[in-house]
Amino acid sequence: MGKKRVLLPADEVDIKAEKYQPELTKAPHITGLMLRLAVKLVEAPVVGSFIISYLKNQNNMNEMLRRTVIPETPMFRPEFPPQEPEPDAVILDEDLKSEERVALALSCLPHYDPSSNWMNDPNVFRYWKIRDYAYAYRSKLATPSMVAERVISALDDFSNQKPPIPLLISFDAEDLRNQAAASTRRFEQGNPLSILDGIFMAIKDDIDCYPHPTKGATSWLHEERQVRKDATCVSRLRQCGVIFVGKANMHELGMGTTGNNPNHGTTRNPHALDRYTGGSSSGPAAIVASGICSAALGTDGGGSIRIPSSLCGVVGLKSTFGRTDMKGSLCGSGTVEIIGPLASNVEDVLLVYATISGSSPADKISMNPSLPCLPKFSVDENSKALGSLRLGKYTEWFNDVFSTDISDKCEDALSLLEKTHGCKTIDIVIPEFDHMRMAHVVSIGSEAACGLSPDYEAGNGVKLTLDSRISFALFQSFTASDYVAAQCLRRRMMYYHMEIFKEVDIIVTPTTGMTAPVIPVAALKLGETNMKVTANLMRFIIGPNLLGLPAISVPVGYDKQGLPIGLQLIGRPWAEASILRLAAAIEELCADPKKKPQSFYDVLKGN
Repeated sequence: MGKKRVLLPADEVDIKAEKYQPELTKAPHITGLMLRLAVKLVEAPVVGSFIISYLKNQNNMNEMLRRTVIPETPMFRPEFPPQEPEPDAVILDEDLKSEERVALALSCLPHYDPSSNWMNDPNVFRYWKIRDYAYAYRSKLATPSMVAERVISALDDFSNQKPPIPLLISFDAEDLRNQAAASTRRFEQGNPLSILDGIFMAIKDDIDCYPHPTKGATSWLHEERQVRKDATCVSRLRQCGVIFVGKANMHELGMGTTGNNPNHGTTRNPHALDRYTGGSSSGPAAIVASGICSAALGTDGGGSIRIPSSLCGVVGLKSTFGRTDMKGSLCGSGTVEIIGPLASNVEDVLLVYATISGSSPADKISMNPSLPCLPKFSVDENSKALGSLRLGKYTEWFNDVFSTDISDKCEDALSLLEKTHGCKTIDIVIPEFDHMRMAHVVSIGSEAACGLSPDYEAGNGVKLTLDSRISFALFQSFTASDYVAAQCLRRRMMYYHMEIFKEVDIIVTPTTGMTAPVIPVAALKLGETNMKVTANLMRFIIGPNLLGLPAISVPVGYDKQGLPIGLQLIGRPWAEASILRLAAAIEELCADPKKKPQSFYDVLKGN
């Protein structure tokens, strides 16, 4: 039996004296037939319990949860102290109609002349912005119906490639044509609904988008759960004229970080087709990076928006927990996950965020959220606001990456911020990462197990992919006392972060500890479990999920293999305007050269 450990109360810990401990994950990489055997073993009544217990002990799970006295009281969902209003920001009234909110967001953007870019050098790669599409439609250079045909053609190309690149799980070409035709008529009549009218978006397959089924990338969930209407966030986008392409591929039930999916095929990274996109929002990131959609909606419970955004070279926003109404999503009852936008650039993320933001009625009562704010991008105000930002960097953590290409590129971005805008970087320390990781895996795992248990007990568990079954075996092993201990750790980590935010405005890290990993051929048919890759991909992202903090990933360059690298910005509770403002500045500083993905389609111009 292990000796009992007793933690000091968080407010008695000398944070600055804490030493960084690199993560040491102890679990084998298993794929192919060995993975099938491993599932049989972990699901066996006696042997399985022994294997799971052994792995938990190897990774100190029981020591931290069952043999440790944690003095803090449990925090069963994120609880934030009162926050000061964000400076130099526009308040976004949640009672406004969706069209009015996106119009307000549009008024915050800097001047931009789409006509000057329409005739740009075709040899210079760039993603089209939402404002480019709006200009093309209003100038009759293109119509939504024309773009719809190109989208359909591009999706056919992806499906027919060898190997195929399955971006969508549910797709209806006629429904897409009908949506585009309705949008085209509105432009012909001179009354588009908003700047988002005619904009093509994909919706991750764990968010309801009627009439598409919601499968969560399983082979069976849609048979148990009927979709009768749009999720709240999808409804808000539909009111603005968004055209929904279909339901985007994902890692089954969000239980993975790579995007591997034997059920519907594994989405491949548009920058390198032999590599993963990252997960679990694999399809949303890939369909944006490939140019087919301007934006997509994903969900983020363990970096599931930010990881694939970083690996695919796009922008992904996880807002504050409670900022977005989760009604109509598979993760609606959890405490770590939230719906958010992915897009090729920051301003398009801002436009989508403004449209979908708005807390649920229950969260407005229980969380008392600050009103959403948007950054004002007028030159004088924006420069002043950027110069006053204090950026927190935990150097040992920042540099704990698989390749120094990542930390070097992220460091270069911080140097440019200081040189151009005067942003000050301050050294910080975040203690007890092992406790934070443990609290997160127990929280998300217990909540996933609770939501899935009725279907699992009804016999659907054997229909899950092999890696999901191994994850579920681990999640089922967590006890009620494990869950409560994790929530005590959540309060402890919240205290540390709120202390840090007294000194800095934003915490900066690489988004991931590695760039896009290679897809093992043996993993395509049966899947894989590789906890070391998972640890590298999740190294920097779990704090915002466990604590409900806003965070964004923005591209800052490429490694020596030409694979995208992302920088993550973590903000105070409800401080989306601050991280969006800083992300836009980083995007501008790191704009060139932009690398054209290996798989890319110009659906606006058709060339």
